[in-house]
Amino acid sequence: MKRAVFIGAIACLALAGCGAGPPSAESVVRAWSAALNQDDNQTAAKMFAPGARVVQAGSVLTLHTHGEAVAWNAALPCSGRILSIHGKGDTATATFLLGDRAHSQCDGPGQRATAIFKVVKGRIVLWHQTGSGGPPPPTI
Repeated sequence: MKRAVFIGAIACLALAGCGAGPPSAESVVRAWSAALNQDDNQTAAKMFAPGARVVQAGSVLTLHTHGEAVAWNAALPCSGRILSIHGKGDTATATFLLGDRAHSQCDGPGQRATAIFKVVKGRIVLWHQTGSGGPPPPTI
């Protein structure tokens, strides 16, 4: 009986240790960037939570619906190869090297752009471009 209890306790600990939580902010940013770079605006938009805020060049835009998130992602003129990414908790800061997308020419190719991402439950709730580099924000 003691052995059965011991084995049961070990099994519970193993299962608790293997619990799948939400993806890290860093992994969500990498997935979003990959989707955007492949011109997969639907998948990129799925990474945004309803009500996500986009802050760029002093403007704040709230993406209320999936359709708005698709339109915003589609309006981004540049792809971005991740040069660096640093995550801490639910926040990740990524620096991208901008380039053309399959269906649009980048208005700042070769420039670097940095954005702060806040991710909650595996979805982006804040996308905030920092600094003065990068192209102007898209309109939707």
